[in-house]
Amino acid sequence: MNDTQAHSPLNKPVFYTSSILIVALLIFAASAPETADSLFKAIQSVIVTNGSWFYVLTVAIVLLFVVYLGMSRYGEIKLGPDHATPEFSFKTWLSMLFAAGMGIGLMFFGVAEPLMHFLSPPTAEAGSIDAVREAMKTTFFHWGVHAWAIYAVVALILGYFAYRQNLPLTLRSALYPLIGDRIYGWPGHVVDIFAVTSTVFGVSTSLGFGASQVNAGFNYLFGLPSTTTVQIMIMAGVVGLAVISVATGLDKGIRILSETNMVLAILLLLIVLILGPTVFLLQAYMQNTGAYLSDLVRNTFNLFAYEKTDWIGGWTIFYWGWWLAWAPFVGLFIARISYGRTIREFVMGVLLIPSAFTLFWMTVFGNGAIDQVLVQGKDVLANMVNEDTSVALFVFLEQFPFSSVLSLIAVLMVVVFFVTSCDSGAMVVDMLCSHGKNDTPLWQRIYWAVGVGVVSAVLLYAGGLGALQTMTIAAALPFAIVLLIAIMGLLKALRIEAYKRESLQVLAGTPLHSDTDKNWKDRLENIVSFPDENAVRRFVNKTVRTAMAEVGEEFKVQQFDVAIEETDEALMLTVTMGNDPEFVYAVYMTATEQPEFGPTDMPEVDESEKPTYYRAEVHLSEGGQNYDIMGWSKISVINDVIDQFHKHQHFIHLLK
Repeated sequence: MNDTQAHSPLNKPVFYTSSILIVALLIFAASAPETADSLFKAIQSVIVTNGSWFYVLTVAIVLLFVVYLGMSRYGEIKLGPDHATPEFSFKTWLSMLFAAGMGIGLMFFGVAEPLMHFLSPPTAEAGSIDAVREAMKTTFFHWGVHAWAIYAVVALILGYFAYRQNLPLTLRSALYPLIGDRIYGWPGHVVDIFAVTSTVFGVSTSLGFGASQVNAGFNYLFGLPSTTTVQIMIMAGVVGLAVISVATGLDKGIRILSETNMVLAILLLLIVLILGPTVFLLQAYMQNTGAYLSDLVRNTFNLFAYEKTDWIGGWTIFYWGWWLAWAPFVGLFIARISYGRTIREFVMGVLLIPSAFTLFWMTVFGNGAIDQVLVQGKDVLANMVNEDTSVALFVFLEQFPFSSVLSLIAVLMVVVFFVTSCDSGAMVVDMLCSHGKNDTPLWQRIYWAVGVGVVSAVLLYAGGLGALQTMTIAAALPFAIVLLIAIMGLLKALRIEAYKRESLQVLAGTPLHSDTDKNWKDRLENIVSFPDENAVRRFVNKTVRTAMAEVGEEFKVQQFDVAIEETDEALMLTVTMGNDPEFVYAVYMTATEQPEFGPTDMPEVDESEKPTYYRAEVHLSEGGQNYDIMGWSKISVINDVIDQFHKHQHFIHLLK
């Protein structure tokens, strides 16, 4: 990273170029919405006709790759150094990725899509029992593991290269295996500009379409007129809340809103489940899941090649394009909140758990809605879905006791989902324009939060939302190509990682070097003592510094370039290995919670205060190795450096 990137929080080429491009496209879509709509639809039609097979193949490869990573030996690798711990609890993490990834879509399509497939299925007879089965199976297919796999693979690529290879947490880092350090130049800027533009328009179109659903809810609850003016006012309120959330930061605003909405979602789901045909819905969930899994491979590769139909372009290819278009935004956000997770834990959390919840939601609301039409004869719901999908959820909830309360919860959920989409979108765009940093000036985050709202409001007022939605989906095609290249780069990097792990284990049986004449009582005292920070700092400054200096001089005699760096927390020795990965041996002063055992005469401490002590922990280039060298002699430290260097040489040998 160059000096400008290191000191300036704003990436000016990305920021200004993206802003100009967004304004230009906004003027075009708003001033000539019909022309823009026809142009982008023509582009999309060409893509669907000639490239639908490529979309289907890409999504299939992505799903297989993510499942493979979760089950393979690479699953133990962390998104971060070996000693990294997750920044958020598992519950908070799931809430945030769910809110950013799917939340608002479930509110909008949970009732509407299954009913639409039931009323107009791709192959079955409309309104029949076969149509029910096909409607739920198709809905599961569109909202299941394929969508989450697209998000997961982008997040894995960005998280791995950012947290493991110290690259910027922006989309450009996905191209590092292909173009190397050129990601810091214009090739990288172009990729981030593309990500900024697609994210702003994706979130803006989502806000615009969602405002109509909030308006429909207020219309049902309070008789508020359903007009463009009201929807723009609703949007202004959402953006205002998003600005507050953005100002409070990720750990407060987005986290609290995501957890709140997760609680509301579970509450609404349980109420509808209990008040509806409970046993039938549970049976349907099991059967829907079985049908979905049994046909997963066939449906994944089904292009209706023999049954010429426009259905796949309007549904499956549309969804695959939409998930791919949203992947830079959602993937980067998931990567941002997934620091410290292992790849296996990440795959379980991003692929399986949200998919299971999403499919259960679709069963409760989708099967519940179809049951109202097919069994209870509520044709008003079917008619409303055909007329205006934004009110389908509220018409569905009207059939339940306490419908006003349920609709109020639903409206509140939609609002909060929109706020989280807006503020997380603003955070992601700000990071893309700031070299991947998230500790940026407040004005930058507010600029993008307000900007998303302005774009959405202008398009809602003048028309053009549909055109830009089509454009965003069409832009998924070049991104799919970039994504396949990035997958190959990630796989290559993970293979190197596996070689490094193998090299660290191959000499694991080597006896630990230490002084043969060292008094064993002194060694035992070092092991069971709990030194404070000053004691460890004296050890590092005296023993470790001297050991590194001596072994460094010997490395120089052997014609290696050596550097010894010091920070407040660590002392680091770096040996340059030419074109091969450099060798790093560092000793960190790490505060650690004191174990329960200890000398019997230790003073009593308050239970609320967790006593800590300090360790002199060894770190290599991949992170902490979880062993303490406090109290070792100089020769023991030198021999440990040589042992680790020996393992590093074996790692380089495996790479050849």
